[in-house]
Amino acid sequence: MDINLDYELVSMTYEDHSFCFFIPQIELDEMETASILIVTLAWDDFSPSTFEEALHSLEVSLNQVIFHICSTTDAQKSKCTTAALRKLSLVEDKSISRVYMNTIAPGERGSVGNIMELKESPSSSQFCVRLSATLAVSNNMLDHANELLHSLNESANINAVWASLIVEECSRLGLTYFCVAPGSRSSPLAVAASSHELITCISCFDERSLAFHAVGYARGSHIPAVVITSSGTAVSNLLPAVVEASQDFVPLVLLTADRPPELLDCGANQAIDQVNHFGSFVRFFFNLPPPSDQIPARMVLTTLDSAVHQATSSPYGPVHINCPFREPLESSPIGWMSSCLKGLDFWMTNAEPFTKYIHMGLSQTCIHDHGEMVEVLNLIQRANHGLLLCGAIHTEDEMWAALLFAKHLRWPVVADILSGLRLKKLSTSFPDIERNFIFVDNLDHALLSDSVKGWLEIDLVIQIGSKITSKRICQVLEECAPFSYIMVDKHPFRHDPSHIITHRIQTTIVNFVACLMKATVPRTVCMWGTSLQLLSKMVDWEIQFQINAECSLTEPYVAHVISKALSSESALFLGNSMPIRDADMYGHSWSICSRSVTSVMLNLDIPINLIRVAANRGASGIDGLLSTAIGFAVGCNKKVSFVIGDISLLHDTNGLAILNQRKLRKPMTIFVINNHGGAIFSLLPLADKVEPNIMHQYFYTSHNILIHGLCTAHGIKHLHVKTKAELEEALCVVQHEQMDCLVEIESSIEANSNFHSVLKKFALQTAQHTRRLLSVPFSRGYTGDELYLCRIRKVECLKYRIALSAPPTSASDYDNQKELYREGFILSIILADGSVGFGEVAPLEIHRENLVDAEYQLRFLIHVMEHVDIGGYLSLLKGSFSYWIWNELGILPSSIFPSVRCGLEMAILNAIADAKGSNMLNILHPPINENDKCQSSLEAQICGLIDSNASPTEVANIAATLVEEGFSAIKLKVARRGNPVQDAILIQKVRKKVGGQIIIRADANRKWTYEEAMEFSSLVKDCNLQYIEEPVPNEDDILKFCEESGLPVALDETVDKIQENPLEKLAKFTHPGIIAVVIKPSVIGGFENAALIAQWAHRLGKVAVVSAAFESSISLSAYTLFASYLELLSLSTFEVLDDREVPSVAHGLGTYRWLKEDVAANPLLIGRSPHSGFVGASVADASRLLHDFQVNQNVICNIIAEEQVRRYQLEVEHSSFSWSFEVFETGQKTNDNVLVFLHGFLGTGEDWITIMKTFSGSSRCISFDLPGHGKSVVGCAKDTGEEPLWSMEIIADVLQKLIHQITPAKVTLVGYSMGARIALYMALRFTSKTMGAVLISGSPGLKDKLSRKIRAAKDDSRARSVVAHGLQLFLNSWYAGEMWKSLRSHPHFNRTIASRVQHDDMQSLAKMLSGLSIGRQPFAE
Repeated sequence: MDINLDYELVSMTYEDHSFCFFIPQIELDEMETASILIVTLAWDDFSPSTFEEALHSLEVSLNQVIFHICSTTDAQKSKCTTAALRKLSLVEDKSISRVYMNTIAPGERGSVGNIMELKESPSSSQFCVRLSATLAVSNNMLDHANELLHSLNESANINAVWASLIVEECSRLGLTYFCVAPGSRSSPLAVAASSHELITCISCFDERSLAFHAVGYARGSHIPAVVITSSGTAVSNLLPAVVEASQDFVPLVLLTADRPPELLDCGANQAIDQVNHFGSFVRFFFNLPPPSDQIPARMVLTTLDSAVHQATSSPYGPVHINCPFREPLESSPIGWMSSCLKGLDFWMTNAEPFTKYIHMGLSQTCIHDHGEMVEVLNLIQRANHGLLLCGAIHTEDEMWAALLFAKHLRWPVVADILSGLRLKKLSTSFPDIERNFIFVDNLDHALLSDSVKGWLEIDLVIQIGSKITSKRICQVLEECAPFSYIMVDKHPFRHDPSHIITHRIQTTIVNFVACLMKATVPRTVCMWGTSLQLLSKMVDWEIQFQINAECSLTEPYVAHVISKALSSESALFLGNSMPIRDADMYGHSWSICSRSVTSVMLNLDIPINLIRVAANRGASGIDGLLSTAIGFAVGCNKKVSFVIGDISLLHDTNGLAILNQRKLRKPMTIFVINNHGGAIFSLLPLADKVEPNIMHQYFYTSHNILIHGLCTAHGIKHLHVKTKAELEEALCVVQHEQMDCLVEIESSIEANSNFHSVLKKFALQTAQHTRRLLSVPFSRGYTGDELYLCRIRKVECLKYRIALSAPPTSASDYDNQKELYREGFILSIILADGSVGFGEVAPLEIHRENLVDAEYQLRFLIHVMEHVDIGGYLSLLKGSFSYWIWNELGILPSSIFPSVRCGLEMAILNAIADAKGSNMLNILHPPINENDKCQSSLEAQICGLIDSNASPTEVANIAATLVEEGFSAIKLKVARRGNPVQDAILIQKVRKKVGGQIIIRADANRKWTYEEAMEFSSLVKDCNLQYIEEPVPNEDDILKFCEESGLPVALDETVDKIQENPLEKLAKFTHPGIIAVVIKPSVIGGFENAALIAQWAHRLGKVAVVSAAFESSISLSAYTLFASYLELLSLSTFEVLDDREVPSVAHGLGTYRWLKEDVAANPLLIGRSPHSGFVGASVADASRLLHDFQVNQNVICNIIAEEQVRRYQLEVEHSSFSWSFEVFETGQKTNDNVLVFLHGFLGTGEDWITIMKTFSGSSRCISFDLPGHGKSVVGCAKDTGEEPLWSMEIIADVLQKLIHQITPAKVTLVGYSMGARIALYMALRFTSKTMGAVLISGSPGLKDKLSRKIRAAKDDSRARSVVAHGLQLFLNSWYAGEMWKSLRSHPHFNRTIASRVQHDDMQSLAKMLSGLSIGRQPFAE
């Protein structure tokens, strides 16, 4: 379709707060009759996009419609379509979330929240389909099939007439889902509903389950379901669902059949008093008279219209119409007077309800016009410690409004599990999202700490949405009162059990947010909110660690992994009791989910997907949950995951009968937590005070019912899981199944209770630890934000070379050298306040990087880190360093070499410690109070190391000497002799020599075969080895060795290989035979990874041994402090686990004996401790060395300093034109190794400066602005009036002249994207000038002639767009493409975009884009 928009007509001027509409009309030619479909684009200043962006979305969306309807040729020729929208095969895509649209009224027939599959229907009237976040198409036309589907005049009797009227009016009101219970008295209604072509009916023999199913449908769709029942107790069975709907404001329409008045109170069968049967739990009740032709039929319609209006008006809720019927109840013909239809002529000719209830569209509340709202705004503006509390939110509009409000306020946000914000998913990695929102997802567990409670000091709470799940949060808010508490909800009722709400605003969340978004509120991020977020993140990290580290399948793990598996196309329904509480406390948020093809097509870059979560929290009962969840799945049209307890499931097994009737519903997965009873009672105080047998019989109601049998009886797929692996497998199965599935998850009441207790204890420890860290005072009078400590002023790097007294035990190439040396780097970070921190980078053969690799990376980091902020929060570890490296440096953490990252973390931690006037240990583990000085007296015991190259007797003598010096433990290198028998003899000799009290360890370094290792183990069983490190090379054989040898094992090289996701890779090594892990921080990538691995070991009762890799006193001092920290961490872990004795650990720092020289002028003192009597390094000595560190200048061989960039202008003449270039250069001019860097389209030469500085130590590096970019200028050398030609050939000629002018030497070209294509062309053409080319994201060109033509045309169009619309608009379109998806997720994306607007010559830029198009590039064979 060619859309000829008259921009003059559609453009408009508007004032602030005005609401603007652009309403095009599209004429559709259907069956030679014309009908009009109205496409409404609604936009105002509350919308997330500008009017121009919304207009663009309309054009793109309509083009998609035409693409589906017409062929491309037809679409280009015609300005109108030739088919109905209802014929489209629109694929459902839930990632297109409605941000804000209020133009289609709630309850509108066929209205949907997202793109829906439109089923074939005989009637096309009254449908609505959303095509994008800002576009919906609706139709309310009437065609011949809807004049009145059932001719009332042909109805058999008056009962059928009234029943038909009721059902038809329901249909017109948008109520098209009927829940029909079997019964004789209700047969007129049941027959009318089931016969109506627009009505979907579902039935169940259990009225209670059926009514809950209706509640679920209304929860999912926000449209009432209609329940039809017979008379008598069938009506009474609806009461539990009516109560739930009433308490939680769920609309519901109840049509209950009844006996006529003459059969009441006379003993007639199945006749009870049904008048006002549900009392105050319904919003409206009407007792219809029995059908009669003496009563105008209009009365039936207006009654129903009134009832539905009451159900769907605030406060929403159930309505009850009692419908007495006299016999005959079937279609026996009995004459009736058609005069009762008088006044329905107009109603019969249209598709509208008889009575329309019109809500006045009043303008949104204005801050300046209402004193009450001014008061609210003043409270917000004065708040210092404001908290945004998001309770249950039921619509996507309200979820997005809440999200926008959270961004607007920049307050801490506590999102309840039912808010839709708790389980938020990112469509990609958008770090800016986290900076714009302060989500506090784990406040519940943080509040276990009294210190956190006392520190909270809230002065204003705004709660949007209804009740909060967390009891602890509610209790703490009550304890913190009085303060201003603003409650925003649609209903007028007093939901305030703590009686602390001071302001109640009755309105929708959307209207409230729209009002306040127009007001200015303080945007400063207060320290209080940031600290609260940090507390939450640390508690969240600890919870996730404990959940994942626990070997067994636990209920918190179930909540965590199920919520993690959710996608934007799914929804979650939670059972009451434990499932909703576990999801609220342990649900996983901020996970990454992939974007859909549709959102890419529409260029929709909504980075957050909100997961809809629902539950029956009106009365919070456990009845009817399964039925409700099934109804919710029908109503929301998503793939629903439902988590329920076993007792709740057994309470509603009749819901399984409804599950089998899969109508208008996607497959759903039911997760049943089967702990064989009511586990929640085990977490209550009464569990400790009541006899176990009473608890089991009267509270847990323990059972042995086979859930598998229930599934078999109802024909439902059943999966039974008992382990984490089985649950993961089940999740994979159900995600690809197109059928309903019940996953039974085996659990235990006692184990569940114990693990919940463990989680709370660890969360409490973490909260208290984080609070102590935030309370550590700064030295030097610093009073800034303790989370963002200081800015890095300077980074320096010194290369050293120190002598060794012997080859390292890991070395193989030192043997023939006369002099032995160890090389590395000293990294120093100087902060703006003068604080200094030192780190060491010294890779060995065991590292994956060598010294040269490390040097290049250090050169890069030196330049990247300057003027970057570091935060005090980094000392918390727990992912903090990885977060900082990515967000502040813009580097993938895994791309930094392990030794470099270790040195970087070491330097930063020491700098933070210096700034706080403390040491590394105290910032990693802050003392409980100022008087707690025990940490300074700690020491790290050291294990002696023996290379074992001598004879067994000589080695035994060396061991005895070490014992005399005070070593409590000795490690012997084995597997270096020809036979494991000789190694066994060595161990036997040493054990005999040193006695039984000394710890002996052996290290095989994976050098034995499995058979050799087993032979060794059989010979040393009586030698009391503490452990053998890495006896075999195969990781699977390690576990086999543990089983068959019985010899304790320690992991070493296995741990060294772990760089990412340590817990996943360590999960297979939980075997109790593996008793220790040896952790080399410089090999595994720093202290953050080391602490994680050590914590995993402690959690499983294993020993964590810190080991050096022959580094100098800087690292030895840092490792001493870190080892002491791990021992304190171990003590905390064992305190929580109660039943384990804390083992003493001798750490692998014995490599200090190999150091003949040291980088420190005064090396670390290591010797026999006067306290323990064993050799060790004290915390006091290590702290002193790092604080007073002085470099031994005699070992420094090179200084890596900041490189200066030389800038200058050069001109080149070519073909009567002058080309002026901005040139950047680093490195020595005399260096013949010349690298020339060519940037990509829209870049500049400055893009390469950091890389150039990195290589300037070994190369002369040059970059410049390509023609049309940056400060390059093209002009006429002679006044010819001609325009220069732009092509790959001409640009290459010009650049070749420029490079020759800079240097006569051969050069290596390094190019990115367009620059890579230029580099490739020049390398092939100017072979005498180029040594080679490095191509990054470059293309050799297109070989296919048609592809070249198409690409050239595209680039010509883009070039015209640059000139016509300007660079900014072009950038928005250019970087919205799929090829830039990874760049958009980069934390420095906005900074990159800002640098791309530094181009002044749009004409030249466009010529470069067109002239150097891939479509015009010579193909490189």
